[in-house]
Amino acid sequence: MVLSVVLCVLAVGSLFVQASEEKQPVHVIVLFRHGDRSPIKAYPTDPYQEKDWPQGFGQLSQVGMRQHLELGHHLRSRYKDFLNESYHRSEISVRSTDYDRTLMSAEANLAGLYPPAGHQVFAPNLTWQPIPVHTVPGHQDRLLLFPLDNCARYQQLMNETEQTQEFLNVTKKNQALMELVSNRTGLNNTDVRSIWSVYDTLFCESKHNMTPPDWVTADVLKGLRELKDFSLQVNFGLYKQQEKSRLQGGLLLGFVVQRLTNQSAPDLAEPLKMTMLSAHDTTVMALQFSMNVSNGLQPPYASCHIFELYRDPNGNASVRMFFRNDSTVPPYPVQLPGCAVDCPLQDFVRITKASIPEDWHKECEVPSAGRDRDVVISLVASGCVLFLLIVLLLGLICWQRESSSSGRGYRHVTSGEDGAES
Repeated sequence: MVLSVVLCVLAVGSLFVQASEEKQPVHVIVLFRHGDRSPIKAYPTDPYQEKDWPQGFGQLSQVGMRQHLELGHHLRSRYKDFLNESYHRSEISVRSTDYDRTLMSAEANLAGLYPPAGHQVFAPNLTWQPIPVHTVPGHQDRLLLFPLDNCARYQQLMNETEQTQEFLNVTKKNQALMELVSNRTGLNNTDVRSIWSVYDTLFCESKHNMTPPDWVTADVLKGLRELKDFSLQVNFGLYKQQEKSRLQGGLLLGFVVQRLTNQSAPDLAEPLKMTMLSAHDTTVMALQFSMNVSNGLQPPYASCHIFELYRDPNGNASVRMFFRNDSTVPPYPVQLPGCAVDCPLQDFVRITKASIPEDWHKECEVPSAGRDRDVVISLVASGCVLFLLIVLLLGLICWQRESSSSGRGYRHVTSGEDGAES
């Protein structure tokens, strides 16, 4: 009996060992939002202006630095058996949007992920080493900076979204709140899509223990928070979500799919182990909406969406996703609709294909109504001119024939007279 139990335990243990050996991590992509920051701007009557913030508006705070240092520690712990203990430039690629707060978040994160040791310590008592973070100017960034505004079709979709019943209902329901905010803040033309900035300012101030104005009650804050979440959803969902995704987060999703596909090859000479992307709340939302896995809420500071690529001994690759939006609990698994949590790579590629643009520039093209009218008028005018030219040409040909026929008859009659005269 005892022998049977021992054999059973050994068998179960061997199954676990076999399962762990079957799939090995190949590549990890982490996309995170920057850490805690100062407000982007202040409203006109705000008692706190840019001078009241140590580094001015839109800058990473020391709280935000610590949040990303902690996230870096978490990534080090999670992937301690996958990543090298010391930094190797060939195993990680880091890209950020061209904002101070995202660049600094990436650097703080890397400080937690790769604390220097041994020969990598270049200064006594400094547990930090420089690691490259790449970026491009904002006007060139179509990978991490969303929503992209230089897309005519997307602007048309946003205009159509504002005419949907749901958008109109939210506007009507919150009209009194928006009028209150407009009167109290000194802002003009406050609407559903722009009011998020007021909540953002009040939220940042509250996080830094700044006393709010008397008109900012708990109910006002609740209403503003709901409007803020709705305004973010409008950018990527609510109406024609998949087409919006092709013009927005689908660009980043396409990058993710391509990177996972490339790294799944079993014969890579020097495989890249991690891709780190430092960006914004709208970046995380754009990506999650493109996969239809967003909860519709603004991702908190230092939240992180994770893609893990695995491969079994037969070369079959699969993808697992996780989202970390709370530092007190482990990241929770995210399931792509239509696939298992451990999703075969070919299924992941197939399911996401509909949200990835084939030709972004072409899909963004939308002729305006005025341009359509001009084209039609031009074609009609050209047709009329061509018709008149054909009529004139036919008329000229007929006239020449009649003239030629009349001339030959006259000469025949007078030829005798001419001959008689000669």
